Amino acid sequence: MTDSVEKPDRSSRERQPWRLWPGVVAVTGLFLIRFAVPAVVPDTVEIGVLGGMAGTVAVVVWWLFFSRMPWRFRLGGVAAMILGLLALPVLVHESIASGMMGLMVPVYATPGMALALVLWALFGQKLPEHYRWGGLIGLMILASLGWTLVRTGGFTGGLDHDFAWRWGESAEERLLAAQRALPGAGAADSLALAGRPDWPGFRGPGRDGVVRGVRMATDWTATPPEEMWRRPVGPGWSSFAVLGERIYSQEQRGEDEAVSCYDLASGEPLWRHTDPARFWESNAGAGPRSTPTLADGVVYTVGATGILNALDAGTGAKIWSRDIGADADIEIPYWGFSSSPLLMDNRVVVAAAGTLIAYDRVSGAPLWSGPRDEAGYSSPHRVTIDGVTQIVLVRGYGISAVAPGDGRLLWEHPLPQGSRIVQPAIAGDGVLLVGEGDKKDLHRLAVSRKGTEWAVQPQWTSRGLKPYYNDFVVHGGFGFGFDGGILACIDLADGKRRWKGGRYGFGQLILVADQDLLVVLSERGELALVRATPDGFAELGRIAAIEGKTWNHPVLVNDVLLVRNGREMAAFRIPREAG
Repeated sequence: MTDSVEKPDRSSRERQPWRLWPGVVAVTGLFLIRFAVPAVVPDTVEIGVLGGMAGTVAVVVWWLFFSRMPWRFRLGGVAAMILGLLALPVLVHESIASGMMGLMVPVYATPGMALALVLWALFGQKLPEHYRWGGLIGLMILASLGWTLVRTGGFTGGLDHDFAWRWGESAEERLLAAQRALPGAGAADSLALAGRPDWPGFRGPGRDGVVRGVRMATDWTATPPEEMWRRPVGPGWSSFAVLGERIYSQEQRGEDEAVSCYDLASGEPLWRHTDPARFWESNAGAGPRSTPTLADGVVYTVGATGILNALDAGTGAKIWSRDIGADADIEIPYWGFSSSPLLMDNRVVVAAAGTLIAYDRVSGAPLWSGPRDEAGYSSPHRVTIDGVTQIVLVRGYGISAVAPGDGRLLWEHPLPQGSRIVQPAIAGDGVLLVGEGDKKDLHRLAVSRKGTEWAVQPQWTSRGLKPYYNDFVVHGGFGFGFDGGILACIDLADGKRRWKGGRYGFGQLILVADQDLLVVLSERGELALVRATPDGFAELGRIAAIEGKTWNHPVLVNDVLLVRNGREMAAFRIPREAG
């Protein structure tokens, strides 16, 4: 007679205790890494996000394979998560549902859903069947609906979000509500503004972030910078151009893209030119990405949708306008057109993504276009190598140079794939420093000419300074910039890092060359003074300047320091050096 083994019936299987402790451990670790660590350790939000994803996966694995609960609940819980994620893009605010943030919705929503699973498991085993299902679905709805209550102004370089209540008034909405009509400027203003700009545009006269002829007191504890004025500004990531007592920037004003002129001494608006255009994406938000360029009483600007304007610097009157996207037959890139105009002789040169286009400065007529490339967010850069002036552009393919007269390709060099955003730096005749983008390697290239032929020779690749969208400066044989969210210094001879220190997020900086100083504007809107020497990191002072996510480049003209972000702008009087 064959012995038979009696299988436990369904009711006996359902009476076995559920294994809960792995789920509790996983969700506790999830929330510690996702929220507690970034709250205690600066600039670790990105680590928290990645840890949260890993913790969510751990909870789901426990739920499906190690919880011992009936399979109908295991599969039902996962199905409820999937349905919640499918419903969220329809229910949440548009700032969360679209673009890069739309891709991040599962990353942000699933930790709450994982917590809902664990809470239900802790209390659901003893409930009647219909209460179990109701509790599971109810908890999943609560975990999902929380995201319908907020909106975002985008996220920082470290994935930290600018969340606000969905029904709350945004900074731009408050600005529009208080907006007033501006008085017209007199015709004589055009004549008064024909001189040489103090700060002609993006990153200064050399487009290199270097300030000369300024000496300041370095003890900001005893003599801190003095606030001159502060005022709200529309969203946008433009910096300033400065001509005499006027400053120029770009901003978004509702459905209009604006070029604005303000008084340097008071911050009072003088004129505003608007175009009916609005660019928005979920990473950085709304507004222009480039900085005005000044010359001969004319201000040249590129909007995020590709509108190139030449405006009278005194009145804001339009001289001419072009659509660079249409001229280059290029769609608006993911992060918008971000090129700041470069002026060379009778030409204004812009980058339509990775394609250079030159226009006549007087008439706006197209003159030439360079090699075609649809990727890139950096600006054209003037370089002289072996006595030959050329225009360099870091673009999707890598880096290339063209002749200013006709756009003819002189040389090019490929780089690994990355988001090209920052400017190249000149480290000597024919020596260029180029970042790959996306917090990847920095390259030193030697460009030389033999007859009519050009050659590019890589000299070193460094991971000691990995710029993202934060430009770096060169001084005294060393490079200073952001390695992720931390300031760093490398030796230009070999690319080796000399020091790393000071957490400023993904901010921007300028070099005060006469005093070996860096003026750093942090991603949180703080101003810091740091030694630009290779001996070690030394912060000399720090003050709170503006509030909110700050990616805009600071500007220093004489003793006035200008800062702005997508919410407000301010001017500070820098204390002079004694003696």
